[in-house]
Order: sequence, then C-alpha cells, then structure tokens
Amino acid sequence: MWRRLGSAWNVRRGFSSAVRQRIEDEGDWSYSSEWWRADSDGHTVFRSISDKGNGLVSVVAYPSSQPNDVHWPEMERWLQRRQLEVLPVCEREGRFRILGYQWRALRFNDDTRQSTVKVMAAYRESEPGSVCLMQQPHCLAVPYLKSMLSAGLATIASCSYDIIEKAVHGKKTMNILCIGHGGGSLPLFLASKIKGALIHVVEIDPLVISASIKAMGFPAFSVMTQSDAENFVLDNNNLYDMIFIDAYDGDDIFPRKLWDPNSPFLKALSTQLHPEHGTVVVNLHSDSELLNPDGSVPSVLEQILPMGKYVSRIARAYKDVLVGNGKEGSGLGFTVSVPWVCNTSLVVCRGLQKSGGHLNRDFFMNTIMSKSLEVENLLDLPFSCLQYIKRGLMLVD
Repeated sequence: MWRRLGSAWNVRRGFSSAVRQRIEDEGDWSYSSEWWRADSDGHTVFRSISDKGNGLVSVVAYPSSQPNDVHWPEMERWLQRRQLEVLPVCEREGRFRILGYQWRALRFNDDTRQSTVKVMAAYRESEPGSVCLMQQPHCLAVPYLKSMLSAGLATIASCSYDIIEKAVHGKKTMNILCIGHGGGSLPLFLASKIKGALIHVVEIDPLVISASIKAMGFPAFSVMTQSDAENFVLDNNNLYDMIFIDAYDGDDIFPRKLWDPNSPFLKALSTQLHPEHGTVVVNLHSDSELLNPDGSVPSVLEQILPMGKYVSRIARAYKDVLVGNGKEGSGLGFTVSVPWVCNTSLVVCRGLQKSGGHLNRDFFMNTIMSKSLEVENLLDLPFSCLQYIKRGLMLVD
C-alpha cells in the first residue's frame, strides 16, 4: 500500500487549494491542464539514466486540485481503519494526516510522457518527518488506459460475462498479463476493481519499476517480473484470460518483434491465450513524424516500424496469429480511436462467434455497447465505457 520516504518530505508543497466543480472521476480529462503541458508548475522528484534503451527516466510532480481538503478527514479515518485491519500492532503508532495530492508524470528523455498517476501524501503523527506516498488506484488520468479497459472488458464480457461477474466478487480467478508497467496505474486499477484478478506484470527496465515505487506510490510489495517481453513469453507456460500490451521504449517506438507475425513473441503468446474467451488489448499510437517526407520508413527504423499509417498492419498481424484469418467462430479483432490523444486501442478476442466467417459491424457494436454498460455498473467505474468504445470502431479484416 505504501512507499515510505526515508527522510523529511523535500518536495515543494505546491498543492492547489482552488475550488472547482466536483467531478466524480478524478482522472477526468478536464483536469489534464494540471499536468499536461504544465512544465512551469512541475518539479522533478526522480531522475536517472536507463541502460535498457529508455534514455533519461524522470518523474515530474504537479499540484492536484482534487480531492478538495474538505474530504481529507474522511480519508484519514479510512487510512486508520485500514492500518488496524492489516497491522493491528500499529494501533499506538499514531493517526495518519494527509499532506495533499499530486500528479506524478513518468517521462523518457524529458519529452515522452509515458504515464501519469495521482498520489496521496500522508504521514503518521508519531513520525511527522517521514512521508508515505499512495497511488490512487481509482484515478486513470490518461485516456488510452480507459479506452483499453473499456474495450477489453466489454469484449470479454460479450463472450463470457460469467468470468467477469465471478472474478469481480472473488469467486473465480481471472488471470491477467500486463506487458509494460510504466507508473503501474493499469494493473493497480484492475486489482482494485476485480477481487479475483491474478495479475502478472512484465517490465524490461528495472529503473522504470524503481521510479514507479519510489516516486509514484506503486505498492512495493507487488510482484513484478523484470524481463524482456519476448523472453518472458517464451519461458512462460501460463494461460491468460486477458493480456494488456503497452510497451513503448524511450524513442516512443513499439518494437517490431512485438508485432511481427513471424516473430517468436506472437506465436508463443498465442499458446498462452485462453482458447474460449482469451482477449488481447494493445495500445498503439502514431509516430508519423519519424517517417520520410514520402511516407516511407527511414532505413534506420526498418526493424522498429512506427505506428500511425501502419496500425492496420499491426492489427492484422495480431488477429491472424491469435485468432486466425476468418474461420467461423475463431474470433475477431477491432480498433477504436482514443478521444483527446492520438492513440488507438486494438482488441483481439477468441470468443466472439461469427456466422459464415463474417460479422456485421452494427450487430457487433450493439452487443459490445450493451455489455459495456453492464461492465460499467458491475465494476462501479468512475467513467463511461461507452464513450471509449463507440469512437471510430473498425473491424480488422
């Protein structure tokens, strides 16, 4: 739950006291102005050089206006109750007091904003010089994460709602693999909403793991695997219900070996996806500025093809390898555009049935939209799944 900082809190207490209309979703895009393009208000709390291709890894903190301080006493009481539940021997160590909330943005090379989370800072009255950071699991600040979750969960629910319903209440185990960790907001959100979730997190860069724990409030006791995604999958024999992939490097490139249809990675991934309802969700975005003026790929990038105009190529590779090329009942793939940012969510699922090898787009949209409302209510999500599903939905040929 906590990451303890060894000494007095040495970051600027620049928490905003501005009064704003309360929005249930603290990660709503209306708050993005507090951390997006707000360099003048931010200060660096973590900075180090990666030896895994991510360049300069840093975490920048920004003031957050929510939750308003009128809600802090309620949270302090919750912290006290939770501590006594987990560690009853700590009853005499003093009550918690909240210092405030901040956004924390993980960056590569001071340019690429890789992840953004919200953290709460608190201390015990008995130890005022030692501050704890707790990442807020209910707060997803970046729209593409909401898109991945909305599209992925609504899809698996469309072919096997039972697994979602039972897993949410802890009556069934739901095996989930997250490739790419960043600040950790995706696995933390899943763990907070699905009691039966058993989540494996794979991250190639130990520095990113360190940054998420030391500066972004990710739980230090969480189990993560520091490994190259391809090596992990090749050495693994687990069977997953859902797989989330968000694996961009310091140059904002999605490595070719993670999407090439002839790669060992995709072939091995196919053996670890549940045969009846297995669902893969991939975050893609445009790197079109890396292309030559005529749209061709620079020779230095031939092995790490950028996204953008090639989204359809990557989508087809995942669909063909994971569910086949259109056989009846084998599954399908689709993409949705992410609002506000230049990202696309790719979803490939084995469980959705097709008639004669074809699926009517309108029928599919009605099905997944209906299930998105059920998922939204079941998980008590702070945002609408529908707005992240209906935008630019395209079936993969």
